[in-house]
Amino acid sequence: MIKIENLKAQVESKKILKWVSLDFEIGKNYCLLWRNGSGKSTLSSILMWNPKYEITEWTIKIGKKNLLNLSPSERSKEGLFLSFQNVPEIAWIKLSEFLRTIYNIHLKNTKPEVKELSPFIFKRFVKKYLEELSIDESFLNRDLNVWFSGGEKRKIEILQMKLINPRYIILDEIDSGLDLDAFRDVVRLLEWLNDETNTLIVITHYFKILDYIDMDKIYIMQDWRIIKEGWKELVEVIKNNGYKNLWD
Repeated sequence: MIKIENLKAQVESKKILKWVSLDFEIGKNYCLLWRNGSGKSTLSSILMWNPKYEITEWTIKIGKKNLLNLSPSERSKEGLFLSFQNVPEIAWIKLSEFLRTIYNIHLKNTKPEVKELSPFIFKRFVKKYLEELSIDESFLNRDLNVWFSGGEKRKIEILQMKLINPRYIILDEIDSGLDLDAFRDVVRLLEWLNDETNTLIVITHYFKILDYIDMDKIYIMQDWRIIKEGWKELVEVIKNNGYKNLWD
């Protein structure tokens, strides 16, 4: 479980998170809802360690470990994965080498007795996942995400998830930059990926993704704090009545 208690943060002396408390259990799916600028993406950045944010008060634990004592790579080894709202393009880094590197790092973490995969063996190993995700093998020789479409970038993120099996998958506006067909493909793949061994944490201000992926708990975030939480029925209330009637 990830447990957050009384989290406060600031950037350049401006308070941006105020007494945020929530938790995420393995095998359940969660959604952070509200309009842009409410603090949802900030929270995801803090969970994965963005150095521009100063944490002023906190308790964030993953299991029994203090999350804020861990580097980004250590957080990844503990099972955190962040799907970026805007997926970066990185020139001069081949996709195959990036994927092989993260796979070998996690392999060493979970099965230290197993040998790292060589470039040749890795390309053979990853081929089955490329076929499952309908990713052309030629993508392995391309620079990481450079000139990829929005849907292709999302598929590469899902490929990363398949390779390293994260337990907590933070989806920061996964629908950003996708046309309808690409969105449906990505959601279908997320449904295929999601099971009792992992948790989806969906950050969005739209509702379409919630028509495809069942949520166990909803957190409403406004003005940098959690203002309401509830079960999946809360989504229907908001869809039908808007946010203004949340407290009726």
